[in-house]
Amino acid sequence: MIYRPLGKTDIQVSALALGSMTWGEQNSEAEGFAQIRRAQAAGINFIDTAEMYPVPPRAETCGATETIIGNYLQRHGGRGDWIIASKAAAPGNGISHIRGGQPHHDRANLIAAVEGSLKRLHTDYIDLYQLHWPDRQTNFFGQLGYRHEPDAHITPIEDSLEVLAELVQSGKIRHIGLSNETPWGVHRFLQLAESRGWPRVVSIQNPYNLLNRSFEVGLAEMAIREQVGLLAYSPLAFGLLSGKYENGAQPPKGRLTLFERFQRYNNPLARQAASAYVALAREHGVDPAQLALAYVNSRPFLTSNIIGATTLEQLDSNLASLDLTLSDELLAGIERIHSAQPNPAP
Repeated sequence: MIYRPLGKTDIQVSALALGSMTWGEQNSEAEGFAQIRRAQAAGINFIDTAEMYPVPPRAETCGATETIIGNYLQRHGGRGDWIIASKAAAPGNGISHIRGGQPHHDRANLIAAVEGSLKRLHTDYIDLYQLHWPDRQTNFFGQLGYRHEPDAHITPIEDSLEVLAELVQSGKIRHIGLSNETPWGVHRFLQLAESRGWPRVVSIQNPYNLLNRSFEVGLAEMAIREQVGLLAYSPLAFGLLSGKYENGAQPPKGRLTLFERFQRYNNPLARQAASAYVALAREHGVDPAQLALAYVNSRPFLTSNIIGATTLEQLDSNLASLDLTLSDELLAGIERIHSAQPNPAP
């Protein structure tokens, strides 16, 4: 396993992180436990969750993923072996069941979110606490074409960072991260931390995969220069880059088969580009999923690549991506496809 610094902290996190958003929906508690054991045996020390997980979000399952992780720690111990990351939801995205559908990033909501996660996780601290998406109207979750809404109700970033700073001071969280953020948002958090003496954000968890390299446009330079590295989510574009949906296949347990809401990677241009990447991998005798993951693993702005699996076989395959070094010929092939169809699933 490769380990990298989390921002400017002294924490070293594994280059692959264990994603958990299927636990409590597509995966049982026992299956979640098995994934934790398998990941730890491979050297993974970083696990990512959120208060709204599993996904798709439902009132009946909300918080189940954190509960599964907490139950594992309570029964098996080893809290100190893990860097645990969780996230606070924001308004929108179909979460009317979380704090009345208005979980703004204000004092009351952030304190309630942290306390709820601590309880479910059976821990007294969270290593990395992230804002799951911005508490403002901007471009995230596939939205393009920024539309400014000056009268929208938002929580000022300084208010959010102030309460997060207090939570760090109290020891309930160790470090702060962002998710689904824009260059402006990252800049504002860094600016406020420097001017107010508040904790600095250490990471940004955004989508990054062969079908969505938009992170490279404005955030990659910031990630490197400011040491706010990427925690890449959806590196397989919900499985589309694995090849399992090729030729119209609809695997019965696939997320794109089970849940109609996930259309971000399920448009004709994305499927066309994915087929090209799958064909490239097979032409070179490489597993398509491992090709896609290895590309993400190799990016200089990456801190950790969040892999998710519903079976141990998938997890093992994902883990093996660290052993794959992409040849110059493969990298050139990737760039040819990207140039012909850039970012079909932003």
